Parts: sequence; C-alpha cells; structure tokens
Amino acid sequence: MTRGAAGPTLVLVLAVGVLVAAGVTLLLERSLTRILLGIILLGNGVNLLILLGGRAGAAPLVGSTSQGEMSDALPQAMVLTAVVITFGLTAFLLAVAYRSWYTSGDDEVQDDLEDRQIVRLAESNEVSTADLGGEGPNGDPEQVDPEPARRRLRRDGETQ
Repeated sequence: MTRGAAGPTLVLVLAVGVLVAAGVTLLLERSLTRILLGIILLGNGVNLLILLGGRAGAAPLVGSTSQGEMSDALPQAMVLTAVVITFGLTAFLLAVAYRSWYTSGDDEVQDDLEDRQIVRLAESNEVSTADLGGEGPNGDPEQVDPEPARRRLRRDGETQ
C-alpha cells in the first residue's frame, strides 16, 4: 500500500507537533527523568518529521520498479542514524540520572550559588559587578587570552 503523490496527512503533522511540544515542555523541567523523557519524545517527533519529508513509494531496489515510483531512501537513512544517536544520548542521560539519584536520593537538578544570585538580581533589576570566583580582578586564567609564545630564532634560521 503506497500513499502515492499525496503529502503527509493532518494526523501525522499533528503527531509531530504534539511530540515536539511535549518533548520541549519536558526538557524545561528540573527532574532528570523528565528531561530524559523529553529527549526521547523530541527525538521521535523529529524522526517522524524527517520521514514525512521523503517521497513515498515502492522499495528502492534496483529493477523492482521504475525510478519514479521508488521511495526516497535518504530520509530513512537519516532517521536510522538519528535513532542510534538518540539511543546513545538516552543511555548517557539515564546513567547521569541514576548516578544523581544514587548519590543524592533525588534526580532534581539543584540551583547553584550563581543561579540564585542571578535570580535575586534580576528581581531587583540590579547589575552584578561582584567577582564570586575568588580569584580577584584579572586573576582568572580561563578568561584571559594568553599571549602567543615567542619563538626564538637559532643562528642557522631554524625555529625552536
């Protein structure tokens, strides 16, 4: 059974929208379990969207049908790759959520000190000038671009 030249149905387009919307909503939560479910739903929604972009038709095997009646194999290959990537990311997030639950008894992501300060300053419309890193002004080596190393020339013109 093939769809022919007709485009994707409204039900499939709505399914993509619902999966992506639910996935993004879950991604914005603080619980790692909900974030994991959001990644899964978002991945499935995007995979369905990619599949809807391909041309429907017969199996793309040489000699089975004419070229105009064959389905597009590229979206299928892209979805297969995306499924593998989503599975790997899901396994990693599941390990992080389990480790968080094992060490702290909870899988909720906590605010750190800087997040709390940013929220407090945003509520009072202030601008932070304090350096909470403890290094002092111009003391953070990660924030300063180091000067390039100078090269010394040897007498015979070679560089060290």
